[in-house]
Amino acid sequence: MKSITVFCGSSFGSNDIYRQQAILLGETLAKQNIQLVYGGAITGLMGAVADGALNSGGKVIGVLPYFLQKKEIAHKKLTELILVETMHERKTKMNDLCDGVIVLPGGYGTLEEFFEMITWAQLGLHKKPIAVLNIDRFYDDLIRLTQTMVDKGFLKQINRDMLLINDNIDELLEMMKNYEAPVVGKWISKEEV
Repeated sequence: MKSITVFCGSSFGSNDIYRQQAILLGETLAKQNIQLVYGGAITGLMGAVADGALNSGGKVIGVLPYFLQKKEIAHKKLTELILVETMHERKTKMNDLCDGVIVLPGGYGTLEEFFEMITWAQLGLHKKPIAVLNIDRFYDDLIRLTQTMVDKGFLKQINRDMLLINDNIDELLEMMKNYEAPVVGKWISKEEV
């Protein structure tokens, strides 16, 4: 794995552990010579993960739509900042630049980015690992919901298992490095329900 996209909040959240773990993730990626690709802002967890990588000598590529350049405040010390027209272009570019995705705590935008990437994986559009760093059990309810989707016949267990989850950065990266994408289609027949 040479490059990982990180999706996360443009705020810090209510617990400083989110900021601390974002910095640690950036530092860890840099120490493992893994390039960070992220949303390009200096604010919140986005800025924290970038600073963690940059302060440890890592390479960081930011991808930011023009219209967010002033709202999210573009990071000025990146290895490279790529400006795009739309949010969809942003996600496409971030996907093109990475070998896997890690999701940190965030709000609607983070979830939207995460779900699009896991959906693309489910559809076979890419075979990259999609991982959740479940800091302070932030994603426990979402993890339960994905199991409910399986239990209620809307998601195959094999597709649910595509989602890599851990609260430890090193263990999560190891899971990503060992990931093998399923070869089964996403559609569920009546007989499987």
